[in-house]
Amino acid sequence: MKLLVILPRFPYPIEKGDKLRAYHQLRILSKYHQIHLIALSHTKVSADDFEKIKPCCSSIEVVRLSWPGVAWNLVKAYFTGLPFQVGYYFSAKAYKTVEKAIRKFEPEHIYCQLLRTAEYGTGHRIINTLDYQDVFSKGIERRIPGVKGLKKWLFSLEHKRLLKYENLVFDRFTNKTIISVPDRECIPHPGREEILIVPNGVDHAFFRPVKMEKTHELVFTGNMGYPPNINCAEYIVKEILPLVHEKIPGVRVVIAGASPHAKVRALASEFVTVTGWVEDIRPSYAGAKVFLAPMQLGTGLQNKLLEAMSMKLPCITSSLCNTALKAAPGAEILIGDDAGKVAMHVINLLQDQELNDKIAAAGYDFVHRNFSWEGATRNLLRAISE
Repeated sequence: MKLLVILPRFPYPIEKGDKLRAYHQLRILSKYHQIHLIALSHTKVSADDFEKIKPCCSSIEVVRLSWPGVAWNLVKAYFTGLPFQVGYYFSAKAYKTVEKAIRKFEPEHIYCQLLRTAEYGTGHRIINTLDYQDVFSKGIERRIPGVKGLKKWLFSLEHKRLLKYENLVFDRFTNKTIISVPDRECIPHPGREEILIVPNGVDHAFFRPVKMEKTHELVFTGNMGYPPNINCAEYIVKEILPLVHEKIPGVRVVIAGASPHAKVRALASEFVTVTGWVEDIRPSYAGAKVFLAPMQLGTGLQNKLLEAMSMKLPCITSSLCNTALKAAPGAEILIGDDAGKVAMHVINLLQDQELNDKIAAAGYDFVHRNFSWEGATRNLLRAISE
């Protein structure tokens, strides 16, 4: 089948969750379908990055989004009522590229990743699929209490628009997918049970246990320009780490990931290392004794937890994250919803090697049983092939 895939970002390098999902889905879908890829990008895609994706696609087009164009699109979105998340990525140039590709390649199916590309995938009389992936409206709603003034007003406005838009686009797509059941329940449409669950997976051949010297006790990973990760990094360093130090002085934490926000960079100290982008994230995992992801904001399935479990690290997270993951609390993962509880788990894992090994082994078995990219993409393959 000829499949037109529209992405809001070029799927390489893989430093964001949506790019990770897109990369592995392209890799698997390309085994069964002929893919024409259209990806939006603010920057020029390097030849090396282009070559990484080329084997998955019969053709690739990258549409550059200029900053003046984005600014103008946001102004238009304000007056037309589109969510800013959608307006930001919508350009007349990209829409013309999509129309031209449809005429040239005559795709039998259009696959759009995230609400950000939904406007490109409708109105063509072609079977289409939208990957909601995450529930943007819920993510924004959770951030509203933490902001003030104009930002609070803008977030509240965006929340209302996203709720309306998530409901509206439901009826414009033949198929809808999302990352987890809890996320599906947040979609404001009476037919949300129709949405297919397409979770993320993990590359177990890449993220596997590695024996190396432990250079730090704790690690937290992710895109450190992403607000929920910024929030979590501050939570770990400012609220959890001091409690750990009361019992075990000198515990060190590594915060590893691309694009660290100024707030994250400011956390660096003799006990806190902020790496920024690393070419290979695995040594950050393997050099630690415990993985922390006690997320307070955000939605969806956390890839970082899947990767850490696959590398046989004991993991501590929040109920918010485990709602999508569904690991067994106290057996396959440890849950802490306040700083005191998380700190207690950290101390126990660092002082009790038998407990550390037990949680790590159970988490490793859990993620191998439940999460692979091939298994995760099965529902998407079925929907596109029907």
